[in-house]
Amino acid sequence: MDSFVLIILASAVVIISYFFNIVSSRTKIPSVLMLIGLGLVVKQALEISGYSQPNVQRILEILGNVGLIMIVLEAALDLELTKEKWPIIWKSFSTAILCLFACAFVISFIISYFIPTTPIDALIYAIPLSIMSSAIIIPSVGNLDPHKKEYMVYESTFSDILGIMFFYFLIGNVDAPNAQSVFLDVFGNILLTIVLSIGISYALVLIFQKIRTQVKLFLLIAVLMMLYSIGKLFHLSSLIIILIFGLVINNHQLFFRGFLKKRIQIPAVNEILHNFHLITIESAFVVRTFFFVIFGLSISLASLYDLRNTIISTLIVLSMYLVRFVFLKLFLGRDITTLVMIAPRGLITILLFYAIPVEHNIADFSESILLFVILSSSIIMSISLVSAKKQEPLADVEEADLNVDLPEIPTDENSEASNDNPTVFKPE
Repeated sequence: MDSFVLIILASAVVIISYFFNIVSSRTKIPSVLMLIGLGLVVKQALEISGYSQPNVQRILEILGNVGLIMIVLEAALDLELTKEKWPIIWKSFSTAILCLFACAFVISFIISYFIPTTPIDALIYAIPLSIMSSAIIIPSVGNLDPHKKEYMVYESTFSDILGIMFFYFLIGNVDAPNAQSVFLDVFGNILLTIVLSIGISYALVLIFQKIRTQVKLFLLIAVLMMLYSIGKLFHLSSLIIILIFGLVINNHQLFFRGFLKKRIQIPAVNEILHNFHLITIESAFVVRTFFFVIFGLSISLASLYDLRNTIISTLIVLSMYLVRFVFLKLFLGRDITTLVMIAPRGLITILLFYAIPVEHNIADFSESILLFVILSSSIIMSISLVSAKKQEPLADVEEADLNVDLPEIPTDENSEASNDNPTVFKPE
């Protein structure tokens, strides 16, 4: 295919994705569904034109990792660490970790019941299906009330990070001799990563605030990606590096205290933070666009018509929402209907699914299960958001009826208004 044709197609995909975002904001239909649908259309067009379908798994892996860095960084730059935020932070963290582990073990039981496999392999396949997608949630909850929106941003971010850590720790410790060695390895890994992440974050902020050239933000992104990849090679929890850097630069007043406060240049850091936020949003948008379009290119809808796969997928989806209902009820109590339905699977699910080692592959596990769960959870979320939007005008009317602004009538005896006509006031 001609290089100019590829440039035209890539540009057209970005432009169409932009309009998908506009449609999504008005209809509450996740843009992810439209992007996957666009990928299916492109796939059919290539087949009609006589072009063979390229092998996109390697491209998906690269885009997925870059997108993951951008999405977590984008989310971290929105998280404020204050005493007032502490209740929502610990509740969202507790919900994320409990839902993750409960879903993983329930889904692994469903997989092992229907498909012959070992419990460990079933759990490895279940973890990606248990992780909520911040790539879908964060752009979709903009019109929720601020408390619910913030809760979902925190929870989906924690779900991504904890899910990835759980997945790679399980794979890395499958052959561990006992539970004690696993615990020590996990605890030591997390502790080492956190210590390194804090030191690296302080160093990056202090160094980059002194760079005066115009070209420095993509340099910072390149440094973060390199650190993430190096951490992966050494089997560290690299995503913690990205998360902590975002938290440090966004909450620099909290982290730079005492003698460190004198070393930081507030105007320079605020400028970096503002511009960096814009770049991460734009970059995440582009990466997310191509990731889901290419994923649409790689899937086959014909596999959805298998009865056994449909039963397995349906049970997985039902278990996801049942587990979520239980823990949201426990931590939030009431007004949770919309939040229960916001549990889509997406980029992380696909990325980790393709990262499963060959020795743990389940031969009879169909990709249609993955596709069914992603599509159905996104559709359920969109229906819930549309329903919530329809209820808002009614609530506004009720509130307006209860808060009618009546004209104030002066009762002061010294008022210069006429007593015979109390609604007439002397102009000042």
